[in-house]
Amino acid sequence: MIYDHILVRYGEITLKTRNRKMFINALRQNMKRALTGFSIELAAQWDRAYITLNGEDPDAVMDAIENVNGILSVSPVAKLEKSEEAMKDTAVHFAEEFTKGETFKIEVRRADKSYHLKTFDIQYMLGGYVLENVPDLKVDVKHPDHQIMVEVRLDGIYMYHEVRQCIGGLPIGTGGRALLMLSGGIDSPVAGLEVMKKGVEIEAIHFHSPPYTSPQATEKVKQLVDIMSKRTGAEIKLHIVPFTELQTKIYDWIPDNMSMTTTRRIMLIIAERLAERIDAKAIVNGENLGQVASQTLSSMHAINAVTNFPVLRPLLTLEKNEIVEMARRYGTYETSVLPFEDCCTIFKPKSPKTRPLVEKVEKFESKVDFEPMIEKALEGIECYSVNDTEEKEAFSSLL
Repeated sequence: MIYDHILVRYGEITLKTRNRKMFINALRQNMKRALTGFSIELAAQWDRAYITLNGEDPDAVMDAIENVNGILSVSPVAKLEKSEEAMKDTAVHFAEEFTKGETFKIEVRRADKSYHLKTFDIQYMLGGYVLENVPDLKVDVKHPDHQIMVEVRLDGIYMYHEVRQCIGGLPIGTGGRALLMLSGGIDSPVAGLEVMKKGVEIEAIHFHSPPYTSPQATEKVKQLVDIMSKRTGAEIKLHIVPFTELQTKIYDWIPDNMSMTTTRRIMLIIAERLAERIDAKAIVNGENLGQVASQTLSSMHAINAVTNFPVLRPLLTLEKNEIVEMARRYGTYETSVLPFEDCCTIFKPKSPKTRPLVEKVEKFESKVDFEPMIEKALEGIECYSVNDTEEKEAFSSLL
């Protein structure tokens, strides 16, 4: 069977009413970006989109758009002339791919009400023809193994039976911008990708402390940004913050059991100021309730006391094995587990406070003027994006 179209079904866009046009336009642009290099035609309609293949490989086109946020599923489609014979031949061709003993159903969507055959007539005709010509298949209208879909439209008849599930959600760029605190571990890339499913555009911030953290640790984070960008079709900018001076000052002046709390507080202060610069409306992190000492409710309360900025934690209540499975599915896991430690791991206290009091933390922090170092760190930020090819090529030589 030669497919000539791809049917694109929308995700949560279908829940929109008055502003649906804005979401469809954003999805159209994101699909066009993902399909750069293909000689296709894209028509995004109110309830779905169609891609005219013009001879392109349907599997390659579906591969290119399956991770575009806002797409619920895709199907390769054959467009036929409006004839009973064309429908019969195509239905049999589809059914011949089914396994003996399986069940099927003919599902008809009749947009062209002037077509001479009614919905039931088409179902009866095609169901009977398949049963006559493909042995050992049965009809099951409630729970079929396969559905042969027939759409009678003004310009022709569209038929398909395959459905490939995609990421769903909303198109990136329709939900505002957020700043992701990207550590390089398993959790934070997953948190970023989960937020992006809701249409949020992401920029990322990473803290490094050379020479205590290695160049490989920073390059690992850059590779995670590449993976996230490729998966979503959105270019994610990474802001790399020099954190050595601040972290050594914390180590020298703050009691060991409270040092992680202060470290996270200062990171959040820097993240907030960067978020304001880039017009982000929230900060995202991969915190998981109770996973480590800095992620208890008391610790989160003490850390969040430095900001009024919204902090999103999409992984807050998930089990670790659930997060790992999500990382594997997103393609970030293998990179996240590369053995290059970040600054939080290297400076990890022996017995961190799990219930730090804000008053006590502030008392110790008041003995040090962190402000000049915070401003210096902000001024020293380096930026990276997926288009920085020279940096990407250097990663392999560092492994």
